Amino acid sequence: MRHRQIDGSVDLAQLRTFLAVYRAGSLTAGANQVGLSQPTVTTQLQALERKLGPLFERLPRGVAPTAAAHDLAARVAGPLDALESVVGDSPRDDTPEPPVLLGGPAELLASLTLPALAPLITQGIRFTIATGLADELLTDLRLGKLDLVLSTIRPRGRTVLADPLADEEFVLVAAPPVAARVDIDRLRGNDFTGVPLISYAADLPIVRRYWRHVFDTRLEAEAALVIPDLRAVLAAVVAGAGISVLPRYLCARELDAGSVVTLLDPEDSPINTVYLARRVGGSARPHIERVRAHLLEAAEEWRACVH
Repeated sequence: MRHRQIDGSVDLAQLRTFLAVYRAGSLTAGANQVGLSQPTVTTQLQALERKLGPLFERLPRGVAPTAAAHDLAARVAGPLDALESVVGDSPRDDTPEPPVLLGGPAELLASLTLPALAPLITQGIRFTIATGLADELLTDLRLGKLDLVLSTIRPRGRTVLADPLADEEFVLVAAPPVAARVDIDRLRGNDFTGVPLISYAADLPIVRRYWRHVFDTRLEAEAALVIPDLRAVLAAVVAGAGISVLPRYLCARELDAGSVVTLLDPEDSPINTVYLARRVGGSARPHIERVRAHLLEAAEEWRACVH
């Protein structure tokens, strides 16, 4: 895509308003963020679009960014956030902080993160939660659509900082009746006769990683059941539908109760590090800092759960 030049005729206030609307997804919410009336926001955006071309598609509810808007946001978000952190006005005492925008894998959020954040919610901190793939969530973090992200991949680049929280350990599990008929040597040789394989994705990313790490072999198999939610994978395993590889924290209660068992307990199990990522720069937000500090403190307890 060819970039249009942003010259001195583009007012910083217009760019700030654009970024607020882009992140909020509506003119009304964007106007509230920058403390302007909606007609003023509309006027500023129209002036910016006369210079740079269409930036938003007006919808019955909210706005949808155009490709040019995505490009512009990626170019100006970092500099504007850095400027805001230096010269931004301190929030008035009577102005409530907006919700903390937190993203991460649905299973990790539901099993560990949200229970840990419950005390903060009772203390008045509000949250808006987003779930999805790590790459997509980190992109939204860089663009300011999220404040914090729990990522299962290590973020790269100078615009994001990340703290390691815990290592999730992966285990090969089955319900006891299924485990009784499993031959590990046959599985190692990619023979899944009579043992259905369950996965959250058709390309079997977690299972392939386990086979490569533990069996030192390439997995050659197709899933009998694909469910894009690890909690649903666990439910199918408990019901006796087949075997799968899951994070230990997710099935810890079922392992303790005996409704699932590990098929193998290698000395060196595959692990994956979970990071807490935040954007560099931006205006100071006490609630974001409190949430970040709270999650870092809770990480000690998490480490006991995920191993």
